[in-house]
Amino acid sequence: MRAGLRTYWRLLVAGFRQQSTYRLAALGGLIANATFGFLKVAVLFATVRAAGGQLNGYDQASMSAYIWLSQGLLGSVNLHGRSDIADRIKDGQIAIDFLRPLDVQGASVVTEVGKALFALIPRGIPSVLLGVVFVGMSMPSTPLPYVLGLLSVILGITIGCTSVYLVATAGFWMIETRGVQVLYMIVSGFLAGLFVPISLFPTWLRVLAEATPFPSMMMYPIDVLSGRADTFESLQLVGLQVFWLALTGLVGHSLTSAGRQKLEVQGG
Repeated sequence: MRAGLRTYWRLLVAGFRQQSTYRLAALGGLIANATFGFLKVAVLFATVRAAGGQLNGYDQASMSAYIWLSQGLLGSVNLHGRSDIADRIKDGQIAIDFLRPLDVQGASVVTEVGKALFALIPRGIPSVLLGVVFVGMSMPSTPLPYVLGLLSVILGITIGCTSVYLVATAGFWMIETRGVQVLYMIVSGFLAGLFVPISLFPTWLRVLAEATPFPSMMMYPIDVLSGRADTFESLQLVGLQVFWLALTGLVGHSLTSAGRQKLEVQGG
């Protein structure tokens, strides 16, 4: 048991170190985050002012918190649908992975989480600091929202990885999965609350979004970390995240087993 945990810990660290080699890419990502952050400030602040200074509970300070926290999470939450395991399924190297004494799904998710955690350092934290320094934002004054927020952010990142793993498993049955990845990218960003808070959606669309795991990746961590949700609501949101993590993990396990059987049937 301890040896297994140590192996996954090493994979997490390896993913973190692997991503740390792409420092120029991280700088480019931070510049993109900042650019689109200021664009969102211009558009959403104008929307709040046009609504009379309050828009469904958002004033400029709380809207700023939403904007810069969402930009900060953009580099860590996988909303683009791509993963290394998708390439290994496509080129057949997944057959070698199945021979290793490791759970393929667990190893893939842990490695991707390690990469995502590194992105918080050069992209996530600086993006939020830019918002604090140049725009200002409202944030909680007590430590509990930050503790729950950190847990919620880690859960959101992990749910993003387990969900993208589901996209990758389509490769067991499809020759080309780029169409599925593009569809995932379009749907996930919108329903996760990347462009506007999902509480501003029409009721039917908000209900639809909440029936998917996407708000658990970004919107719920933002609500918890910014203090928009009180303690009871934050615990409910974290509970929902645990539910989606368990569900996507179980579905991924089933698809991995089915995909492995298909490889064996085909002699892969």
